Amino acid sequence: MIPQISQAPGLVQLVLTFLDTLKQEGFTGDTATSYADRLIMSTDNSIYQLLPDAVVFPRSTADVALIARLAGEERFESLVFAPRGGGTGTNGQSLNRGIVVDMSRHMKRILEINTEEGWVKVEAGVIKDQLNAYLKPYGYFFSPELSTSNRATLGGMINTDASGQGSLVYGKTSDHVLGLRAVLLGGDILDTREMPVELAEQLAQQQGAEGNIYRVVLDRCRQQRQLILDKFPKLNRFLTGYDLRHVLSDDLQQFDLTRLLCGAEGTLAFITEARLDITPIPKVRRLVNIKYDSFDSALRNAPFMVEAKALSVETVDSKVLNLAKEDIVWHSVSELISDVPDKEMLGLNMVEFAGNDKALIDGQVDSLCERLETLMAEGKGGVIGYQLCNDVGGIERIYGMRKKAVGLLGNAKGRAKPLPFVEDTAVPPENLADYIVEFRALLDSHNLSYGMFGHVDAGVLHVRPALDMCDPQQEILMKKVSDEVVALTARYGGLLWGEHGKGFRAEYSPAFFGEELYSELRRIKAAFDPANRLNPGKICAPIGVDDPMLKVDAVKRGTWDRQIPISVRSDWRGAMECNGNGLCFNFDVNSPMCPSMKITSNRMHSPKGRATLTREWLRLLAEQGVDPLVLEKQLPSKGISLRGMIQRTRNSWHARRGEYDFSHEVKEAMSGCLACKACSTQCPIKIDVPGFRSRFLQLYHTRYLRPVSDYLVATVESYAPLMAIAPKTFNFFLRQRWVGALSKRQLGMVDLPLLSSPTLKQQLSKHRSATTTLEQLEQMSAEQRAQHVLVVQDPFTSYYEAQLIGDFVQLIDRLGFTPVVLPFSPNGKAQHVKGFLQQFARTAQKTSDFLNRVAQLDLPMVGVDPALVLCYRDEYRQVLGDKRGDFNVQLVHEWLQNALVDRDIQPVSGEAWYLFGHCTEVTALPGSIKQWETIFSRFGAKLESISVGCCGMAGTYGHETKNLENSLGIFELSWQKALQKLPRQRCLASGYSCRSQVKRVEGSGMRHPLQALLEIV
Repeated sequence: MIPQISQAPGLVQLVLTFLDTLKQEGFTGDTATSYADRLIMSTDNSIYQLLPDAVVFPRSTADVALIARLAGEERFESLVFAPRGGGTGTNGQSLNRGIVVDMSRHMKRILEINTEEGWVKVEAGVIKDQLNAYLKPYGYFFSPELSTSNRATLGGMINTDASGQGSLVYGKTSDHVLGLRAVLLGGDILDTREMPVELAEQLAQQQGAEGNIYRVVLDRCRQQRQLILDKFPKLNRFLTGYDLRHVLSDDLQQFDLTRLLCGAEGTLAFITEARLDITPIPKVRRLVNIKYDSFDSALRNAPFMVEAKALSVETVDSKVLNLAKEDIVWHSVSELISDVPDKEMLGLNMVEFAGNDKALIDGQVDSLCERLETLMAEGKGGVIGYQLCNDVGGIERIYGMRKKAVGLLGNAKGRAKPLPFVEDTAVPPENLADYIVEFRALLDSHNLSYGMFGHVDAGVLHVRPALDMCDPQQEILMKKVSDEVVALTARYGGLLWGEHGKGFRAEYSPAFFGEELYSELRRIKAAFDPANRLNPGKICAPIGVDDPMLKVDAVKRGTWDRQIPISVRSDWRGAMECNGNGLCFNFDVNSPMCPSMKITSNRMHSPKGRATLTREWLRLLAEQGVDPLVLEKQLPSKGISLRGMIQRTRNSWHARRGEYDFSHEVKEAMSGCLACKACSTQCPIKIDVPGFRSRFLQLYHTRYLRPVSDYLVATVESYAPLMAIAPKTFNFFLRQRWVGALSKRQLGMVDLPLLSSPTLKQQLSKHRSATTTLEQLEQMSAEQRAQHVLVVQDPFTSYYEAQLIGDFVQLIDRLGFTPVVLPFSPNGKAQHVKGFLQQFARTAQKTSDFLNRVAQLDLPMVGVDPALVLCYRDEYRQVLGDKRGDFNVQLVHEWLQNALVDRDIQPVSGEAWYLFGHCTEVTALPGSIKQWETIFSRFGAKLESISVGCCGMAGTYGHETKNLENSLGIFELSWQKALQKLPRQRCLASGYSCRSQVKRVEGSGMRHPLQALLEIV
């Protein structure tokens, strides 16, 4: 039995008092102090881990001002605060002790837009892609680009002065911030904008915190002007930190505190709102993908592309490309970046031209292509081929691949993983190729593997050396490499922190700035935060305060993870290898990635959150000397005993009375998972939450009782066939309100579906498919059975949507084949979802034996529901390994695309059909939508794919009372909006759960694509 885990770090009483007082004073946001909530905020996209004391989620600037005003009271003067946005930083910028102030959950409103003047006003929690989706209908976009744009907040971008692709033309975030609303510690609100120096001088005469800030900043920027100009690098990525260089304009006539706050990493004030300059969307875009025989060739070939007036030049090496090719993302770009026959592509430059003058852009592209043809003909420059992409959608898919490739580096095999700690160095572009030669030699001298990509137009290199942070010796090596890269970059006149902020790397600041200028930074910090209470340990400490800076070799995730035995780490890979890249925080409601995160805005309910909590759960087990692998091996030999039931009952009773067990917090996070498995393909690291979720639930329930609903769900394949004997009787009761109320209250289940009537057996009673047996098929010759198709049943369509199976049988018939419906054999998917893994293993083995015997007939076996069919391919392999056998159950579209090859089909015409894909299917089989479109086109019909996220049902998730509100909320996010715009009778869905959800919410359901084909044929 798994033990109780109660060693969670205690809470600070002063912090609890602060939070209680905050609520009493009218705070409208959320507060969180549970160990789970704090753990989620202890990591970001870096290698570090630092546990805060609490987290607050304000809803407005007024809430933030209340936090800051209360913090200014003498009784709370020892508390420290760290602002946080999307948590995508690679250097621990938002990690700290004390109280984290997270702007991302609620402060995500777009407040105002002025297209005539070209600006928009937003709250700090607005996500970059969210803003651009809002701006697109107006013909504008927010131009600073970054690879984490679908989850990075604008507040985070401002605080780290983020930039990326296209910065040579579009600049950094600070170049587009017209003004900020910031809250000072103490509660004063500071509104910044560019102003005449004379006005700044007047403001400097005021009393109070704001007047003091203007006095100090104006005085220091004037007195040290020459030192600042001499020391600040002449780079596109000029600096991340206190940008003293641009506070005063070059002619010294304009003053702007905004430039000081941009890149300050939350060490000066809480940024709550921003007025941003927006850019007209270019009407013409062209992308030239240039392929090279080496990465060095790609680098050395880049400068003349910059000279050709390109918007951007992005470079990736062969390692990044190969990782992308192994991921489903390559499916979307394979035709746009095809391989070169007989040559190996070891480097790629993606060169974009953009603007409004089509003739000019086309001329620039033609000129570049002519130059490339010459290089290829002469065998120079390492150019082995190129492809032109004129389609905006294609260009976005290529950049999407490039963005995802950043995270894919973390999916390298082995214990050593590419880590972001020296990944954003910037040097003058003309020095980049030589610099990289030395950089690679440095890494090679330590026998490190690595992947490289970057913005060669701006001289920025992204490189992630592979290290195992669970190995203390490699942790020491990480610091050594950091020191060496700092020295190397300095020799080439560059910056260690050219793009992703300082964070824990601020320990290198004194050496970079020199004592005199570093002291000026400390004076600035003192003007804003004299007691060093805002994100202490970052950028610098205020003058007069000797608090130490956070160090590069501070406590890391690996420091904690190494406490877990290697065997456990390896076996629980899904939870252990999450690198924090946060793609699961994707804001796009049409993305299938983690619907529970989208509806709750709670990072605990994300793959990253669940992996974080599982890692800590495993560590705490190890701390108590418990090996979960041993517990799992013991389970098959342990039956249900009276003593065990008494213990579980007692433990559950104590849990209901509030006895702490960290396992409960992990269980809460796991219970919110829809088991849609989108994470297993969409996450760059392939974090399969349903996989380790089932294992956790299995062990958790060796200590605590299961709810009745778990048994109801897990045994559906046992009682559904029995209920189908008398469907009308059971449906009569299921329709009664009192039964629904009883089910909701006692069983925890709502809106239970009605059984099919007539049943499948009744529908097929006179069809030849019901009379042909396996024994008869076995006795036939290969030629006799060649045209037979075997229909594999699943519990949901066979017993709750029997008409669909009947229609499939008819479709097979009409296409000239002979259908045979196989006897029902339980699939076990529901058992796996609920963590009944011992029972699932038995079910899987029994059904595998059956399907392997059937497979010997060498006939196509076809199932209808994606989730159940894909379970044969994934979960069966996980639990059975080689014992699964080689049987293959196809989905309807997989069978049709082959079956129709030699068929004579008479095309028809008519209105378009609209396909809503099942989230598990479209993520595990990214080509499925295209295959359905091709199948429909064979019949002369048009099928359009509708981009939607999860429907919110996901098997039985939506039928469980505790999930009802979230289930319906998820449906509203994308499905409901899309359905309202289209004719319902032309809308199709391949998933049973999707059709069930639509029928529940809308009152009438949708059809499967095969039913539309049956209408056409």
